[in-house]
Amino acid sequence: MDLDAVADELYGLRPEEFTAARNERVAAARSAGDRALADAIGKLRRPSLSAWASNTLVRAERDQVEPLVGLGEALRQAHRDLDPGQLRDLVHQQRLLIGALTREAARLAADAGHPLGQDAQREVQDTLQAVLADEEAARQWASGRLTKPLTPTAAFPVTSGEAPPRRAEKPDRAKRPAPAEDKKKSAAEQRRRELAEARKAAEEADRERAARAAEAEEAARRAEEVKEKVAGLRDRVESLSEELKRAEADLGQARSDDRTAREETRAAERRVRDADRAARKAARRVEELSDDG
Repeated sequence: MDLDAVADELYGLRPEEFTAARNERVAAARSAGDRALADAIGKLRRPSLSAWASNTLVRAERDQVEPLVGLGEALRQAHRDLDPGQLRDLVHQQRLLIGALTREAARLAADAGHPLGQDAQREVQDTLQAVLADEEAARQWASGRLTKPLTPTAAFPVTSGEAPPRRAEKPDRAKRPAPAEDKKKSAAEQRRRELAEARKAAEEADRERAARAAEAEEAARRAEEVKEKVAGLRDRVESLSEELKRAEADLGQARSDDRTAREETRAAERRVRDADRAARKAARRVEELSDDG
C-alpha cells in the first residue's frame, strides 16, 4: 500500500464514502507499522461536491483530458502572441468543449446519485476554465484528485469569449504620409502601454485573489477537520453509551447474582447449624445409653 494508490482509490469514491474509507486505510497503515503513511493518508481531504464531479469526469472521460489541456496551451500561446484570429477560433472551441464537459460532469454526478445544483455546475465550469488558463491547474485537474473547485486566473481574460482587438497592421510607407505613420505608431505605443498596465493590474488582482483563496482554503480545511473531529467524538459518545448500557445491565445481573449467592450462603449456614445441633444431640444420646449400660 502506498499513498498514490490510496489517493487514487479514495478520490474515486462517492463523497459520503470518503471519510470512512480513509480512516480504514489510516488504521491499516498504522497496523502495518507505517506511521508516516498513516499520517499522510489522514491529511487527505474529502472533496467538495463540484470537485468530486470534476474528478469523476476526469476518470470517466480520460480521452477528453488531453484535448482540454492542449486547448489551454494553444489559448495561452495565442493570448501571448495577441493573435485575434486564432483566439476567436480557439475561444469558440473553448465554449463548445467546456459546455459539453460541464454537462457530462452533471450527468455523471446525477447518475451516481448526486445531482449538481447551479452553483456546483458553475464551480465545475470555473474549474475547466482554470484548466485552460493555468498549466498547474491543468495538472491538478488531470490527476483526478481535486478537493475543491479551481478558480480561473484573472491574467487570462478569454473566458468571456471576447478576443482582444486586432493589432494595427504595419503602415505602408509608400502609400501613407509620414505624419499619419507617426500618429499610428504613437497609438500603437499607447495601446501597448495600456495593455501592459492592464496585465499588471490583472496579475496583482490575481495574486490578491489567490491570497484570499488560500485563506478561504485554510479556513475550510480547519472547518473540515473540526467537523470530522466532532463526527468522531459523536461516534465515540455513541459507542461509550452502548458500552455504558451493557455495563449497567451487567451490573444489575451481578447484583442479582450477589443477592442470590448471599441467600444461598445463609441457607447453607442454617443447614450447617441444624446439622451441628443434630450431631451434638445424637452424641449425647449415645453417651446416655452408654452410661445406662
